[in-house]
Amino acid sequence: MPTMTWNEDDCQYSARWHSESGAAAPSRVVVIGDDTTANQAYRLARSGTALLWRGDYHNARQLLTAIGRRIDRAAARREGDPADFAAHRAQRAERARILGALIVRLDDRYDLGLRRAPEIRQACVDAYGEPDGAMCIALSELLGVLSARQWHEKGVPIPALGARIHPCYGVFSPVRGEYIDLAARAPLPAGARVAFDLGTGTGVLAAVLARRGMQRVTATDINPRAVECSRANIERLGYRDRVDVALADLYPQGRADLIVCNPPWLPGRPTSALEQGVYDEDSQMLHGFLNGLAAHLSIGGEGWLILSDLAEQLGERASDHLAQRFAAAGLRVVDRLDTTPTHRRSKDSSDRFHAARSRERTSLWRLAADG
Repeated sequence: MPTMTWNEDDCQYSARWHSESGAAAPSRVVVIGDDTTANQAYRLARSGTALLWRGDYHNARQLLTAIGRRIDRAAARREGDPADFAAHRAQRAERARILGALIVRLDDRYDLGLRRAPEIRQACVDAYGEPDGAMCIALSELLGVLSARQWHEKGVPIPALGARIHPCYGVFSPVRGEYIDLAARAPLPAGARVAFDLGTGTGVLAAVLARRGMQRVTATDINPRAVECSRANIERLGYRDRVDVALADLYPQGRADLIVCNPPWLPGRPTSALEQGVYDEDSQMLHGFLNGLAAHLSIGGEGWLILSDLAEQLGERASDHLAQRFAAAGLRVVDRLDTTPTHRRSKDSSDRFHAARSRERTSLWRLAADG
């Protein structure tokens, strides 16, 4: 693990540095507290200086919010084309970098040691495992860890299951339920008994397939946190006898009557484990699924690609890209089921990409091997 070093009270200290986004350990660190103004903190953070917080916990949260407002005002002053998605992503990355400069130290028991600090141990154990010495992380990351713990405890209601799915830190939550509803109502291939769920995440689609009567479901994910999360959800739902979860890059060995994949819907480089549920760099997962599908389908089997067309609406993917990829992979379209997203942002007229989001459509493509 990389190390963060700083001077405090005429002594030098160090601790392990951890960043889920892969940010390097800061080389310049200053210790700040309750007397630091938002303007001072913003200028330091923007210049690349890390700010190790030693004041009140709630004051730190307020400072983070104040820095965020200054970032947004500066971005608004230099706003370019509001429909430029690449520029928007660059702005979001810069925002995350500056906010990530506000650092907190966790001791070897995951204790913050700050006034009015909450109990964070269980949330940190969930995210990072048992503690192994003191560590420094961005306050923004810690807030994400605490939020994930709340989501995990509460769970997300899934009408298609009549139950809740409990997401874990670093695993994309199934809050956009339209893709689940498509998988719950699409007609199963005749006689289908064996299924694969590629990129299972929380395991929600694997559970839906088991509930629909599939006798054997193999769910895979490349993210170890997702594998652990999906196993826990499958166990909780009572499908352990029919669903196996494996750590794998897409396909397991063998063939299946039904192969389901709900890849990230936007091409682009993810900047955190959580963003891997949204961004698929160079469309690697999408292309990997399509290129390997024919070789893994049983005779008469189907592959279900569940994908939003937001990338096409934003101009990030050509309108004929999927058709070309289907043909190149030796696949034909059996049918397509469409639905309209109902998430909050699709109805938000103040969103800079509202025009694209208002046209967004999520589709389940039923694919079969050509010939």
